[in-house]
Amino acid sequence: MSTTESSGLVVVGADGAPLVEDPSVPAALAVLPLRDTVPFPDMVIPLAVGQERSLRLVDDVLTGDRRFVMVAGRDPEIETPGPEQLFEVGVIGTIARMMKMPDGTSRLLVQGGQRVRITGWTQTEPWIVATIEEFPDVVQESDELTALVREVQRTFLQIVEAVPYLPEELQLAVTNVDDPSQLSHLISSALRITAEEKQQLLEEPDVERRLRRLVGLLARELELISIGSRIQDQVQSEMDRGQREFVLRQQLRAIQEELGEGDDAQREVDELRDQLDALPLPEEVRDASERELRRLAGIPAASPEHGVVRSYLEWICALPWEIGDDAPIDLALAQEILDGDHFGLEQVKDRILEHLAVLSLQPDARGTILCLAGPPGVGKTSLGRSIARAMDRSFQRISVGGVRDEAEIRGHRRTYVGAMPGTVLRAMRDAGTTNPVVLVDEIDKMSSGMGGDPTAAMLEVLDPEQNGTFRDHFLDLPYDLSRVTFVCTANELDRIPGPLRDRMEIVTIAGYTEAEKLEIARRYLVPRQIQRAGLRRGQVAFSDAALRVLITQYTREAGVRGLDRAIRAVCRKVARQVAEGTVTGRVSISGPRVRELLGNQRRERQQRRRRLQPGVASGLAWTPAGGDVLYVEVAATPGGGRLTLTGQLGDVMRESAQAAYTWLRGHLDEVAPDAPADWFKTHDTHVHVPAGAIPKDGPSAGITIATALTSLVTGRPVRDDVAMTGEITLTGEVLPIGGLKEKALGAQDLGYKLVIAPGRNAADLEDFPESLREGMEFRFVERIGDVLELALRPPSGRKRATV
Repeated sequence: MSTTESSGLVVVGADGAPLVEDPSVPAALAVLPLRDTVPFPDMVIPLAVGQERSLRLVDDVLTGDRRFVMVAGRDPEIETPGPEQLFEVGVIGTIARMMKMPDGTSRLLVQGGQRVRITGWTQTEPWIVATIEEFPDVVQESDELTALVREVQRTFLQIVEAVPYLPEELQLAVTNVDDPSQLSHLISSALRITAEEKQQLLEEPDVERRLRRLVGLLARELELISIGSRIQDQVQSEMDRGQREFVLRQQLRAIQEELGEGDDAQREVDELRDQLDALPLPEEVRDASERELRRLAGIPAASPEHGVVRSYLEWICALPWEIGDDAPIDLALAQEILDGDHFGLEQVKDRILEHLAVLSLQPDARGTILCLAGPPGVGKTSLGRSIARAMDRSFQRISVGGVRDEAEIRGHRRTYVGAMPGTVLRAMRDAGTTNPVVLVDEIDKMSSGMGGDPTAAMLEVLDPEQNGTFRDHFLDLPYDLSRVTFVCTANELDRIPGPLRDRMEIVTIAGYTEAEKLEIARRYLVPRQIQRAGLRRGQVAFSDAALRVLITQYTREAGVRGLDRAIRAVCRKVARQVAEGTVTGRVSISGPRVRELLGNQRRERQQRRRRLQPGVASGLAWTPAGGDVLYVEVAATPGGGRLTLTGQLGDVMRESAQAAYTWLRGHLDEVAPDAPADWFKTHDTHVHVPAGAIPKDGPSAGITIATALTSLVTGRPVRDDVAMTGEITLTGEVLPIGGLKEKALGAQDLGYKLVIAPGRNAADLEDFPESLREGMEFRFVERIGDVLELALRPPSGRKRATV
């Protein structure tokens, strides 16, 4: 019986008879595309056929000489490649066996034959047929070829011994193959290299060059196998060492239990060890904890040092170390949360949403630190809570107001009795996650003291470039704060040191208008205080008139905290009456009812006082509680031209008064042509700003002082409905100032109708709410002459003030 022999294997047909391969190469054959598989001549190849086109091709060739061309596809991702997606070099295959599977697919055993090159395509449907020509090997006998054969055999035998996926029978097969071409095909088909590298070997006609390429591939595979073996040995060694330590610890525990020694202490150490092993600690932290665990095991429980070390390890266990996935930020939901929690503040909400949008697009971005700056009661702290809700993060608040010790931020060193971490790590422990929203409240109220400067410690906490390795004095280990979203709040930005302010992006929150306060009271304050007083929702009803009385006559603030207290006071009194049974049913709160419950009003509007004589002007001032009106009074007495300034004025404000005084003396003939030329030489001038117990400073009262001085000299009173703000220069120019929105709100609160401001502040008008712009007139000026023309009453028959 004749057989077709290939690498020691005898292939038989479906009837059990040996399959004799036809050595001739036909002009055309059907093409079976292969995915991620490269055939080689003389090799037996198992194939799984499942596509309809391929199944029909197999059925067709089984009726003939069982031969077709096996060609690898260029892209393994393409399930049904066309001619352009196939390589041009393949192998003729003869089907030796076929088995149909229950799922409709077929399993083939194919004997590889001659290598061929595709020269053209004759059809693509129902399967591909190509014209082919034989592509034989080129063999040139030489000593170098013999050396290459031996090197390939030697290296491949080493690989067979080192890897489990190659059968030992290959050693015998490779040793017995003398033909260089067959040897190269046998090893190429057995190696686990990429399909692209196998195709390059198949397409190489020069056997010597093919063997040279094989030598390089075999050397690379042998090196990878060596590296993998070293890694496996290291892992096994570490596992053996860990198992050995576990066994020894179990034996030690058994010995101690038998002797009745150290049960509680060892149990404590074991519990801490188990907790630490369960945490994904950084390498430096794990080394330190292991070192402290060994110390704890050797320290008697009665020793003070035992409690210090145990507290240290317990803090490491309590802190969050695992980096969890950030929940995606839903901007629509964030907008809904911000609108639901806060009325108005549209620009502030837009800035917060922009910040959240950046975080949603780049979660790992080290973003800016937001600082919400504004007067008390405008909702800075509650905005921080809303940001946490919008980001679906844990929320923690750190109050740093009045902190004078750096250790409050960084913690105390373990050498001190009762040492503990600072407020930052305590907040992280309470949050239980590495990415909470932490609100640093009242950051402008920190100050340096005997214990150092806490603002310097906050530099590292709030700097995105440094807080990834924040070191608390107690732990003395790096802790990553880079994933924390910090939000700070402040009332006065001037009190924050410059380096710390540079690390934050300031979001200014101005005070509320009367209309905004009314709406906030309706939506939030009244329902909350009714509930807190123990009353039912429909049991008390506040009219708008009652709320306006509370806003205008019982509170004076930029925010709504005082209004909240006033509403709470009303609800308390109603709750008492309900509890005593003096009132039943629904209680309606009107304006007169508010006065009846709360007594006389606690503030009164004084915007028209001190206007019956010249020398009085109304200026606008910024305070931490919002905008306010600052009255300037000027009087003159016979004297020698001395200027007196009173009212607890700061250096800057005193200089502004001097500048206004000097400007008026230099332009007296223009402003008051009827006044004597030596008026200032014969009069002492006294400038006073009432509320003398309150310190005052800043340059923005310059035009107010100049207007009051001019009013006194000319005898023209200042209009009752005018308030002003602006800095004056010696040349009479009006310079821009800050806080115009807050100042305008203060003027509106006291009933002023016209506000005079520097011309370079005109752009600030865009930030004003509609209710503020509609109820008032704003005039922007460049020179002090424009101020005087707007503020002073027209000349009348009344003479100027005399002394």
